[in-house]
Amino acid sequence: MRSRGGVILVAAVVVIGVLFALLTRDTTPSPLGSGQAAPAFDLPRLSDDTHVRLGDLHGRVVLLNFWATWCKPCEDEMPSMERLHAKLKGQPFELLAVSVDEGQDDVKSFRDRLGLTLPILLDPQKKAANAYQAFRFPETVLIDQNGVVAGRFIGPRSWDDETYVEKIRALIEKGGPG
Repeated sequence: MRSRGGVILVAAVVVIGVLFALLTRDTTPSPLGSGQAAPAFDLPRLSDDTHVRLGDLHGRVVLLNFWATWCKPCEDEMPSMERLHAKLKGQPFELLAVSVDEGQDDVKSFRDRLGLTLPILLDPQKKAANAYQAFRFPETVLIDQNGVVAGRFIGPRSWDDETYVEKIRALIEKGGPG
């Protein structure tokens, strides 16, 4: 009788241990980082409601910036993004500013107030932002010509600084399959 109680006790401990391990296991995906495939997206442009899809940008380096009109650091970095956009115009490069704002009117006012000409995409349901695990705005992902993440940047940057321009140019020059 005593050995039967011991077996039941051991089995109960094992079951409790397995349940504990399953229930406390971290199911949060690892942060998207360099070397990983960039998640696909399909987002409308603010300017004309045509859609931009990552798959259509194969062969181009993409700087994907997630931001919001209420984010002061986002506003602070926008002029440097506009200058970067102008500096690399004509190159196999796309700079895409993805607004997570719910309303287009605020985004249009923001664009007009800052005189932005760079492409602005809309992600009001935050589907793309969630796929990229972007929630600390501004957050930017650099994607190579093959759709692979080449860098991730949290917080504002001076995007027209030569450090970033050279990093992007190096990716452009690398071209072809990784």
